[in-house]
Amino acid sequence: MRILIFGAGVIGSLYAALLSGAGYDTTVLARGRRLGYLRENGLRYMDKGKECTSDARIIDTLSDDDIYDYIFLTVREDQVDSALEGIRSNRSGTVVTMINTITDYRDWERIAGEGRILPAFPGAGGTIADGVLDAKLTPAIVQRTTFGEMDGRRSERVERLAGIFRKAGIPYAVESDMHSWQVSHLGLVVPLADAYYLSTDPGRDRNVMRTTAMAMKSNFRKLRHTGILRPFKLSLISRLPVPLMSFVLGILFRGSFGKVFMEPHALKAPMEMRRLHDIFYGYLKTL
Repeated sequence: MRILIFGAGVIGSLYAALLSGAGYDTTVLARGRRLGYLRENGLRYMDKGKECTSDARIIDTLSDDDIYDYIFLTVREDQVDSALEGIRSNRSGTVVTMINTITDYRDWERIAGEGRILPAFPGAGGTIADGVLDAKLTPAIVQRTTFGEMDGRRSERVERLAGIFRKAGIPYAVESDMHSWQVSHLGLVVPLADAYYLSTDPGRDRNVMRTTAMAMKSNFRKLRHTGILRPFKLSLISRLPVPLMSFVLGILFRGSFGKVFMEPHALKAPMEMRRLHDIFYGYLKTL
């Protein structure tokens, strides 16, 4: 089993370390300064307070005949098209797009090739400090690595990918409607990211927490009425009263979950999150 991680940020580096650690033949394609660090030092990551080095190989180009069972695409949403252009002539069959998006997946297939795209979303978060990865998988009760075919089939490649995640100890969920799932996910994370742009300490700002709770409830209500909202737990959250949601959100923002999984991405990728904000609310207007 050969796996390529296309992108060496937090998500790509974490999945590379986990998959390599599970015994899979894992390669990371990196660019820029990150490539230089990885070539010199290897993929360094923290595990239970100890700094470790992954066995994953590092490359900077992908040749057409360098074939992998799965290519995990772990780049920013605005980099997907150019990344797929670079993958198009490669003869690997499956590209797992671990991207925060509501793009029509058929648009990506028009670039990469018909039948190659397997939509997915990671369940992880963290940072890279001085080249060393410090990241974790999201608690399974909150969010698992989620993936599924565009048409909802339980295909052979979906089952094989599930087996890979099981062996690597990565909690996962197979989703029959990835587009609706990802729209719903944006309905959750866009208000969370917006909170960081409204206050330097959003968890202690009651007005920001109330604004965030109201935005989430409004998003979920609209998606529930159009039959898009999933998974079911978001429907339950949408029925909570605003004061209770505000209180719970304040705890999340102030606690370790917010510091590990929410704050780093919102503050390090504000342009991406603001772009997703505009895309999501533009999409809501079409419903």
